[in-house]
Amino acid sequence: MSASNWVSTSLPYLTPQKKGNGDAWGAEAGAQGRRGTQRILHAGEVPAPAEVAKLLGVAGGEPVVVRRRLILLDELPNELTDTYYPLAVAQGTALARTAKIRGGAVTLLAELGHIGVLVREDVTATMPDEEERRALETAPEEPVLRLTRVTLDRENHPIQVDRMVMPALRQRLRYEIEIG
Repeated sequence: MSASNWVSTSLPYLTPQKKGNGDAWGAEAGAQGRRGTQRILHAGEVPAPAEVAKLLGVAGGEPVVVRRRLILLDELPNELTDTYYPLAVAQGTALARTAKIRGGAVTLLAELGHIGVLVREDVTATMPDEEERRALETAPEEPVLRLTRVTLDRENHPIQVDRMVMPALRQRLRYEIEIG
């Protein structure tokens, strides 16, 4: 299967992993006979961008924790992801550091008592900026998909915002919705 035929679903990334398991990305890629890895490009406190601040319910520019990752499929760039957390959730935890988190961030969040129960995703298609184009190794005329996901806990508090940028020609997003 080539990168242009990659099909991804969101559910594995919203569910904590069982003890001893790796992250959801590595497991999903491995199940399809591929190798999914990631490089953590940055982790720590930053001023919240306006869109992120609104989704997290904090003031624009207020400090939040971000983890910026380059997601690789068979060593090729597949996605650039920034995941933001309120300070009350992530400050002083492994989420604020560049080390890989065993089982992934959602597993750590659950261990810390932050369990997502509602997720909202918005997907748009645009042209990448120059930094995104270089990181994702796309052609100058190649569009990207932008997926913004906010995860809310039982009290309807946002615990995480993901902003993903993916080469549009290499992705297919699949949503399965159970009604009733």
